[in-house]
Amino acid sequence: MDRHTANKALIAPLRAAMYDFDEAGVRRALSVACAPDAVFHLCHPFGDSTGPDAFYDTAYAGLLDALPDLERRDYIVMAGQDEHGADWVGCGGYYSGVFTGPWLDIPPTGHLVTMRFHEFFRIENGKVVAFQALWDIPEVMMQAGAWPMAPSLGLEFLVPGPATQDGLVTGPHDEEKAFQTRQHIVDMLENLKKHPSQGGPEVMEMERFWHPRMNWYGPAGIGTGRGYAGFRNWHQIPFLNGMPDRGQYLDEITYHFFGDGDYAAVTGWPNMIQTVTHDGWMGIAPSGQRISMRSLDFWRLENGRIRENWVLVDLLDAYRQLGVDVFARLREFNKARNMGRIDILDGMSA
Repeated sequence: MDRHTANKALIAPLRAAMYDFDEAGVRRALSVACAPDAVFHLCHPFGDSTGPDAFYDTAYAGLLDALPDLERRDYIVMAGQDEHGADWVGCGGYYSGVFTGPWLDIPPTGHLVTMRFHEFFRIENGKVVAFQALWDIPEVMMQAGAWPMAPSLGLEFLVPGPATQDGLVTGPHDEEKAFQTRQHIVDMLENLKKHPSQGGPEVMEMERFWHPRMNWYGPAGIGTGRGYAGFRNWHQIPFLNGMPDRGQYLDEITYHFFGDGDYAAVTGWPNMIQTVTHDGWMGIAPSGQRISMRSLDFWRLENGRIRENWVLVDLLDAYRQLGVDVFARLREFNKARNMGRIDILDGMSA
């Protein structure tokens, strides 16, 4: 078995334990897969933790309390080596369960909720030594009817897995194919950065890199766009209007790109730096504040062009850097809501 296939097998028991989620099973699976001093980087407001038990206490204890039937579903599992020689496994999917208790001051609904995740595991010598992950917490706020920010420009819905239903990439790992897929994404991003400093939209060469029926699945707060027009109108134009200096501070960030078959991924902590000026962004007034951003992405190529792109951004951390406390706004907007637990009868008894 090649090492990338073995790395995916390493975390398979952890993924299985989280499908039928219980505390003891997940703690045990974490302790087996992870080094004792593994470092876990999670989105705002969770922050960093060291060691699998501390990570469970930080991330999962409260979520399981709020969603007692918590379930994990992966629709992408891929692995590869980044440009620095490190080995990664990337997972994309969502957590779901019936929302019966408050979580992060989000009021419970008594109904099923879903929360998208992108999670990246760095593996050395058969153990997870580092972890970077984004959870789409704003997606839960929306489903709870508790959204405290400006409305999204794109469509908000349950983002699907790959149209080809082959996101759980099997081995053996093809190094040449993985490199080609990874390089396609690197070249595409280099072209995106040319606009607008080096010319109009034509310098991005969208037709070269992207399928005309592409889907760009953005995080809650930005939403999804389809085709070149959807991508530009609902994401790129507002982003560039608010942060036109993006892509100019490459010496201050680190990317980790890796490929596996027709899939590629990138992570970084952070992997973007820009200044909010001009038109502002997502309803936030321009402050001239320079911020860093964490974006964890997956791409799927089809016949040599990108057909689907799954994107998560730590928007809550971006708001935090701009002086906007989203959770304070959440509490203000929802202070009249009932934050108690919801007891749902089984419907079978009187």
